[in-house]
Amino acid sequence: MCADIVNPTELPQVELDELIGLFFPDTDSGVGVFHEVDASEMPADANRLLNHCEHMTVTIEDFHHGEVDVKVLEEHDSDTHYSRKILLTRKSDGGVVQYGIVRLDMSTLPQVVQDQIRERKIPLGRILISHDVMRAVRLEKLFRIEAGEELASCFGADPGADIFGRTAWMFCNGKPAIELLEIVNLG
Repeated sequence: MCADIVNPTELPQVELDELIGLFFPDTDSGVGVFHEVDASEMPADANRLLNHCEHMTVTIEDFHHGEVDVKVLEEHDSDTHYSRKILLTRKSDGGVVQYGIVRLDMSTLPQVVQDQIRERKIPLGRILISHDVMRAVRLEKLFRIEAGEELASCFGADPGADIFGRTAWMFCNGKPAIELLEIVNLG
């Protein structure tokens, strides 16, 4: 955990199976098989991209020396929550740099931010930053993932390849608002 956000005994946990289950309802996830790891067990680039409490959009853009675009693969919307499965791609060449699943408690966000998120045109981190939404990221767990079919296909990797990711919470205006699964492409 990187920042004192609320009382640690009151912190919610990202339920990885539940988050993945939003888009993969059967137990055979197209994402892959997850193994929790310590930061020391990850390659240096994966550690740099995942082991922090910053916006992933900013970190990815810094690492790749340029802006990224969002591609929404699938989404679910209700009165209270908006979930989506996404890819972040480099503007420079369209290369896929991140796969992610997010679930947002829309009641914690201003209407203009909600509307812009639902437009599916701008990465989430950039929207929150541009609207000065008070936010903090709490890193939860780091993972080595044996890539499933969908993840491998998105990253141009072989199924079973080792890929790295994390779960995290984003707090907006002091409230747990956004559950994150962020997986980076080092290839």
